[in-house]
Amino acid sequence: MTESNTDTGPPPGGALRALTLLAGATGAAVVALDGTVLVVVQPAMRRELGGTLAQLQWAGTGYLIAVASLLVFAGRLGDRYGHHRLFALGMLGFGAASAGIGAADGIGWVIGLRVVQGVFGALLQPATLGMLRAVFPPERLGMAIAVRTSVIGLAAAAGPVLGGVLAVGPGWRAVFFLNVPVAVAVGLPALLAARRAPGRTARGAGLDLPGACLLGAALLCLVHTLVAVPDGGLTAVNGLVAAVGVVAAAAFVRHERRYAAAPLVPGGLLRTPGITPALALLLVSSAALHGTLFVGTYFLQDVVGLDPFACAIRTLPLAVTMVLGAPLCAVLLRRYGPRRTAAAGALVLAAGVALLSRAGAEVGAGTVGAAFFALGGGFVAVMVTATSVVVRQAPAGQAGVAGGLKQTAVNVGPALGVAAATTLMSVRTAAGQPPDTAFLAAMPLALGCLALVAATGLLSAGRLPRSGSGSDSGPGSDSGPGSDSGSDSRFRTKSYRRVDSVSRHAHS
Repeated sequence: MTESNTDTGPPPGGALRALTLLAGATGAAVVALDGTVLVVVQPAMRRELGGTLAQLQWAGTGYLIAVASLLVFAGRLGDRYGHHRLFALGMLGFGAASAGIGAADGIGWVIGLRVVQGVFGALLQPATLGMLRAVFPPERLGMAIAVRTSVIGLAAAAGPVLGGVLAVGPGWRAVFFLNVPVAVAVGLPALLAARRAPGRTARGAGLDLPGACLLGAALLCLVHTLVAVPDGGLTAVNGLVAAVGVVAAAAFVRHERRYAAAPLVPGGLLRTPGITPALALLLVSSAALHGTLFVGTYFLQDVVGLDPFACAIRTLPLAVTMVLGAPLCAVLLRRYGPRRTAAAGALVLAAGVALLSRAGAEVGAGTVGAAFFALGGGFVAVMVTATSVVVRQAPAGQAGVAGGLKQTAVNVGPALGVAAATTLMSVRTAAGQPPDTAFLAAMPLALGCLALVAATGLLSAGRLPRSGSGSDSGPGSDSGPGSDSGSDSRFRTKSYRRVDSVSRHAHS
C-alpha cells in the first residue's frame, strides 16, 4: 500500500498557529505535571486508599508501560487521521481518566485508570509535535518547539510544589480533578480547529496492526524489565519477560523488513539524514540526566541531610535553565546549526554529571548549583536541537511516527538511566558499611559511568546536519502523485534560514 500526502490548501494562518502552539504546549505540560505531582501525593493516597508500596509503584509503572508501548502507533494514527483530531481525543480522554482517578475508592481502580490515562497520554504526546509540524513553516518550527520545551520544564518544576500544596489543602484527589477543566478547555477547541487544520497527510497509509502489536509488546517488556529488575533482581518472571521482549523485538524487525506492505516505522524514515542520530542522542541524554537526578536526590537528602524543600532549592538551577534556556537554544540552533548546538549541549551535560560525581558530604551550595545548572543547560540544548531535527527532517506524511519515536526515546531513556544507576550503586555498596559511607563510595562510579553515557552523545551529535536543511523529503519520503518526493531543493536553507520559496503543500 502506497502512502500519499494530501494537499490541504493554503498555509495555516496566524490564529491557527497560535492556537496550535497553545494547545500543544499545554497538553505536553499537563502530562509532565501529572507525572511529577503523583510522586508527591502518593503517601497521602496510600493513607486514604490503603495498598502496599508495590501497588503504588504500579500506579506509575502501569502508566509508563502504556505510554511507551503505544507512542509510535499513536503517531501513525495521527499521520492517517490528523494530528489535531488525535490530540483532542487524547486530551479529552486524559481528562476523563483523571476524573475517574480522583473519584476512585480503591487502589485497584487507581492502577487501572492510570493505565487508561497512559493510553490517552500516548495519543496526545506525538500529536503535540505533529500539530506543530503541520502548521508551522520550517523556519519558525524551531522556536515553536523551544516554547513547548520551556513550558514542559516549567510544569516539571512546579509539579512538586503544586502537589504539596494540594495534598495538604484540598487533598490528593484535587491533583487529578485539576486536569479535567484544563483538558476540556484545550481539547474542545483543538477538536474544532481540526476542521481548519491540515488534514490527513498519509491518507493511503496502512496501520500495520501486527507491527504495532509486536513493537508494543517489545517496549512493554523492556520497560517492565528496566523497572522490575533493579528492585526485585533477575527473577524467573523478570527473565521470562525480558526474553519475550527480545523475541518480540526480533519478530518486529523481521516483520517490518519482509512482510509489512506499509510498515509501522518506514525504513526510509530512519535513513533520513539526522533522524536516527537525533533519537540516539535523546535516548542517552535522557538516561544520563534522569539517572543523575535519581542519585543526586538521594545524595542531597540522605547524605548531605537536606529536607525535600531545601533539596528542591539546591536543584532549582536545573529548572531555571530548562525554562529560560529553550528559547535561547532555538536562536543558537538557527545561528550555529544542529551539529554544534547539540555537541555543546552533550558536552555541558556530561560536565555537569562529572562535577556532581566529585561531590562529598560537605559539598557547598555553589558546587551543587553549578552542577545542576550544567545539567539543565546541556539537556535543554540537546532536547531542543534533537527534537527540531526529528520533527523537521521527517517527511510530512510520517511526522506522527517521527514524533512517536522521539517520545519513546525520552520515555525509555529515564527508565534506562535509573536502572543503570541503581545497578551501579548496588555493585559498589559493601556490606557492613554505614549507609552514608557506602553511598559516597558507590556514587563516583555510578555518576562517572553516567557522565560517559552523556559524552557518547557527542558521537550522535557529530552525525547531525551541520546546518539546517529542513527537507521534507529524503530517503524516507513518499512517492507518487501529490507526494513530497523530490522537493528537497525547495527546502534547502542555511543555518535554519529559508532561502527558497516554499510551496503551499510544503507548509502543510
